Amino acid sequence: MNYSLYAGGKRLRPLLVFCACQAVGGHADAAAPVAAALEMIHTYSLIHDDLPAMDDDDLRRGRPTCHKAFDEATAILAGDAMNTYAFQAILEGVSNPALAVAVARELAAGAGVDGMVGGQMADLESEGAQSDADRLRYIHEHKTGALITAAVVCGGIVGGASPQTLERLRGFGRQVGLAFQVIDDILDETATAEQLGKSPGKDRDAGKMTYPRVMGLHKARQYAQTLVDGALAELRDLEQADGLRTIADYFLSRTH
Repeated sequence: MNYSLYAGGKRLRPLLVFCACQAVGGHADAAAPVAAALEMIHTYSLIHDDLPAMDDDDLRRGRPTCHKAFDEATAILAGDAMNTYAFQAILEGVSNPALAVAVARELAAGAGVDGMVGGQMADLESEGAQSDADRLRYIHEHKTGALITAAVVCGGIVGGASPQTLERLRGFGRQVGLAFQVIDDILDETATAEQLGKSPGKDRDAGKMTYPRVMGLHKARQYAQTLVDGALAELRDLEQADGLRTIADYFLSRTH
């Protein structure tokens, strides 16, 4: 678990938790267990995604994947343990029981069959299929976007956001989450292994649908810009949301 969790990475999802909490006037201490939980869910998903039964990858965050460093059984159990420990961290670490339950429910929805896991299943079923923009959007909104959205909304919940503000944060998360995966598709085509910290070209080699494959690199970049612009518009009434704005701008900078 420690090998994969402390291997580095952008820590994007915990950053989104902290920045969303800050955006609604919350305190970082309250968000810490939630931020840790998001990173554990994300890391477990990477361990399982890299397994031979899934993407069969050898490199993650610039080092051997968990099943290469240890073995497949250990990697599966490490992922399973982080998945459950994430919810333990929330339920033990968030002092307000109502907020703890609300955060756990949001995270479960974003990580499960209606979110990340459902999107991953749709992605596997689409390997080698004919390009389909609607199906691709569904995959990306669920496989990657749902957990990013959950990070933003969970940060808002633990920060004490109103229902109306949570919906604005959800709108931001959905658009920036989809933009993140569009940009990931672009980088899979254009970046090196050193830049990515993982093997490039894996999606293309596996026959997966990607935005460059569906609409071309230029239009994919334009689409990412449109999504980020829409996400930023959701934050216009939040004076303390500079952290979220910076993350959205960072996404776009990765396309060049």
